[in-house]
Amino acid sequence: MSEELPVILERKNIKPTAMRLLVLDFLMNQPSAISLTDLEKGLEPCDRITVYRALKKFEESGLVHHIDDGTSITKYAFCAEECNPGHHHDLHVHFFCNTCKQTSCLPKTQIPQVSLPEGFHEEEVSLVVKGTCNLCYTLQ
Repeated sequence: MSEELPVILERKNIKPTAMRLLVLDFLMNQPSAISLTDLEKGLEPCDRITVYRALKKFEESGLVHHIDDGTSITKYAFCAEECNPGHHHDLHVHFFCNTCKQTSCLPKTQIPQVSLPEGFHEEEVSLVVKGTCNLCYTLQ
């Protein structure tokens, strides 16, 4: 486990408990967003509630964001460095591969600005593109 993990948590004012360090280490080594179930399987044996609480704390502190990719399964991925507690600045597109079922962040592809009619106030913005990822496309 990397010595930088406690520093990452402390920068976000998160107490570096053993489980939080394990969850962070596992998340950092994932190539795409991951569900709570997959995270739990990767950390077996572990307590599902403790893992969930760690994810929620990370999200509240601006360390991870959740993704609703239309599969009814919430997935989690790292935030941009400038995300703060309660306010995420990483409004980027997410890509869901219909073949391998992986959800990837596309941080260089920003969500376009949407003009809302008077009286409408946005609270959350997300954009998921569905198709075939580059790995699955080359295997076809």
